[in-house]
Amino acid sequence: MSMMKEFKEFAMRGNVIDMAVGIILGLAFGAIVSSFVADVVTPPLGLLLGGMDFSVMNIVLKPAVGESPAVTINYGMFFQKVIDFILVAFAIFMVIKGMNNMKRKKEEAPAAPAPPPAQEVLLAEIRDLLKNKS
Repeated sequence: MSMMKEFKEFAMRGNVIDMAVGIILGLAFGAIVSSFVADVVTPPLGLLLGGMDFSVMNIVLKPAVGESPAVTINYGMFFQKVIDFILVAFAIFMVIKGMNNMKRKKEEAPAAPAPPPAQEVLLAEIRDLLKNKS
């Protein structure tokens, strides 16, 4: 089997395509949650902490000199990313939990019995006619 044919079979598998769609949607969802954290959650949290902006929280190791920028440890950005992660993980947890609840309800719903095949119905009618004749 040629390498191109093997790669084409691999790339066109349903799981690979589903995974790619999931990654793309996950990135878009991550952007939404990051915006939510940065634009909605962080400002009130900073206000509660006395107007502090997480993104500017840092420790200066070496101040800026001339053209060279300052060397800093940006722990505020780290806090921001941790909050982003927690909120993304929680949002995904809630989505999965909702999907599992919907799936459970669907499984619990009594399924209507499938009608017997036409052949079985016909055989039952023939049987009943033979019983009635004798």
